[in-house]
Amino acid sequence: MSTDLHTQNLIQMANRIGQFFESMPDHAEALAGAAEHIRKFWEPRMRAQFLQQLDAEAGQALRPFMREAVMAHRARLSEALPPTH
Repeated sequence: MSTDLHTQNLIQMANRIGQFFESMPDHAEALAGAAEHIRKFWEPRMRAQFLQQLDAEAGQALRPFMREAVMAHRARLSEALPPTH
């Protein structure tokens, strides 16, 4: 799988997670839940690549809710990540 295809897949997966949590009535709880889901269930290399792409053009495909969730909880998502080159 190419890096671009892998990145697109990560963005699509994050957007699906966001769609689920976005329907919650408590916005702050929804943001935290979406970010926590990624932290708990994505292995560190996936999270590292995903966070790296947020600032790149590929990150523009991320739904606004999910972007807000990740940006609000980025420090927690960055815990225990492998070094990037």
